[in-house]
Order: sequence, then C-alpha cells, then structure tokens
Amino acid sequence: MSKDSRYLLVSLPTSISPSNHAEEALSALRSTVTNDVGTTYPFAIPTFKIGTLDALVQQADDLAKLESACESVVNKVGDSLRNLLDGNEERLQQQKTINDKPVDQYLRSFQWNKVKYRADKPIAELIDSLQKEAAGIDNDVRAKYNQYNQVKTNLATSQRKQTGNLSTKSLASIVKPKDLIQDSEYLDTHLIAVPLSNAKDFLKTYESITEMVVPRSATEIARDDEFILYSVVTFKKYSTEFVHKIREKRWTPRDYKYKEGGKEEEAREVGRLEKDEKKLWGEALRLGRTGYSESAMIWIHVLALRVFVETVLRYGLPLDFVCGLVQTTSKQSKKAKQNLDDAYSYLGGNAFGRDSKGRIKKDDQAMSNDMQQAGGHLGDQEYSAYVYYEFEIV
Repeated sequence: MSKDSRYLLVSLPTSISPSNHAEEALSALRSTVTNDVGTTYPFAIPTFKIGTLDALVQQADDLAKLESACESVVNKVGDSLRNLLDGNEERLQQQKTINDKPVDQYLRSFQWNKVKYRADKPIAELIDSLQKEAAGIDNDVRAKYNQYNQVKTNLATSQRKQTGNLSTKSLASIVKPKDLIQDSEYLDTHLIAVPLSNAKDFLKTYESITEMVVPRSATEIARDDEFILYSVVTFKKYSTEFVHKIREKRWTPRDYKYKEGGKEEEAREVGRLEKDEKKLWGEALRLGRTGYSESAMIWIHVLALRVFVETVLRYGLPLDFVCGLVQTTSKQSKKAKQNLDDAYSYLGGNAFGRDSKGRIKKDDQAMSNDMQQAGGHLGDQEYSAYVYYEFEIV
C-alpha cells in the first residue's frame, strides 16, 4: 500500500455515454480522469432493496455518521499496531491487509460480501449490522491493547525497582534484617536516601530535626553514584513528624519492611510480568491485524452503501449508473476532481453558475452549502454535481 494513495469513488449515470451502456460509461470515466492523474477501476455495487424516499434520506444521514465512525476505528486500530511495532513502518504495512490482500489490491478487486451482508436485506438492517460489527471490533482491540499496556507499565515499574538508584529501587537485596529494629514497642528504623552532595549536612542535622531522634544512630547501609542510604532510629511517637521533616529537606524516606524471601519473590514477579507482556503483545498484534482487516472491510462496505443510496437520491429510478474507483495521490486528486467537474458539472443542472473552468462561482457558494445540507449527504465533503467520495486508508 503506497503511503500517498488516495481513492475517489465516483458514481455517474450511464447516460454520460452515447450508448447508455455501463462499459462505455466506465471507459468515458477513465478518459475523463486520464491515466497521468489516476487509474480507474470498476467498483461493483449490487442492487439493494430500495424503500421510501424518506427512508433513503435518513439512511444517507446514518451512513455518513457510520462512515466517519468506521474511519475512526480503522485509524485507531492502525495507531495501536504502530505502537505495538514501535513505529516500524515497514513491519506495520505488512500487518495492514484486508482479507489477506494488500489494501490497494482489495480495493481494486472489491466485491460485495454477499454471504456476510446479504444484498436482499433492507438497507437499514445492513447499516445496523455494520455498525455493531465496527463497534465490537473497536471495543475488542481497545480492551486487549489496554490490557497489554497495563502489564507493560507494571513490568517497567518492576524493572525500575531492580535497576534504579537508591531513592527508587527495591531495597530487598540491599537491606538486611540486622539493619532494622523490628517488633519494637517504642522505636522505629527509618531508611533515608540522601544525595551525595547533602551527606555532610544530613549527618550534622538529622539528630535535631525532631525530638526523640536516637543520637549517633545514623548508619550508612549502601551508596551508589547519586545517593547514600542511611538508617536512623527514632521513637515511634515522633516518626510521622520525622518523615515529614525529611521530605522538607528534599531527602527521600524509603518505606520498607523486611520480608523473608522478598528478593526472590520480586525476581519471580519480574519474570512473570515479562512472560505476560510477551504473551499479550502477541495477542494484541494478532487481534490488531485481524481488527484492521475487518474494520477496513466494513468501512469499504459502508462506502459502497453510501454510493448506492446517494446514487438513487441523485439520479433516481430506474437505476442506470456506473461506479468507478480512482486510485490517485494527494497531489493528483485535485486535478482528477477538476477533470471530473469539467466533464460532469452539467449533471447539476442549472443550480449553479460556473466559470469557464466549471467551478462554482462565489455568489453560488451559499446555495452549494444549502444543497449539501439538504440533498447532497456528503458530510464534510464539498458538494459535487455527481456522486463523489474521496478517502484514504492509512
């Protein structure tokens, strides 16, 4: 899939060709776009059950909202895959397929999935089914990705405890039972991580920070490149105040209680989290790949339905239309649209005044906006005299 691929879905009445035949109309569309601007492929859309005009208008609005939601799901799943692969674009593109085909190949050979979405069902039922599937994929992928991220965060926290400095790392392998006064009714042992540059000040002042600090009780337990870990004994009555004063000095009190086998237990926990993280990464990647395929497929089916409904609303019955998929680029798409406007602006009748290049004159922009709201059903896309949707799958 080219990073710069942009696609145009264009539906035109077969009357654009003298023979009023679909094949000749498609050839006319190809000639209009021109090969130097984009490549045009037939885009097969089945004939669906058509209800009332009011129902079609409502369905056009529903499909516009659903298409926006589907695009959002595809993009979110794609972002999840990108994060799982640490931004490796080459590997990411390998995961982004639809029905095990590259995206552009799937689009060029698009066939409506008549087994999964029976064309003889009412359009409203198809919309409901597509909406529920898209929402389900969104929920499943997000839940698995969040589960993976939670374990990844827990693992990172556990690993930091093993490798950080004395102000943050686990003390299980550093502090011995002899370093602590345990099970005393009156005394507490406090562990304080003091920056190396503050060591002298600490040793001069710790005894007077609060009352009832045991004199000369400060003992160096360990040091690293940044901190020295001291133990200090106080009477329990003043423990809370002592810890508060330590924090005011910007020294770091460490909350720690010795536990038999604590070092081994922490190592087992890191090992367990590493296994869980690896397992969930694989599950999230597989679900993301499947979710991307299914959500992109749903999006294209929704677009096909939009084209059909808009075609009925624009060109009326009996249905004689041809639909083409134009594969182009972001740069060339404007030229392709201009070519289409130049050739088919007459389909808008006399609704708009146009300049020599077929563009709507400024005075008629307000009318264009009104028609877009009332009958165009193109969402935030510019109103066209023919059925036209521009999109890209990233």
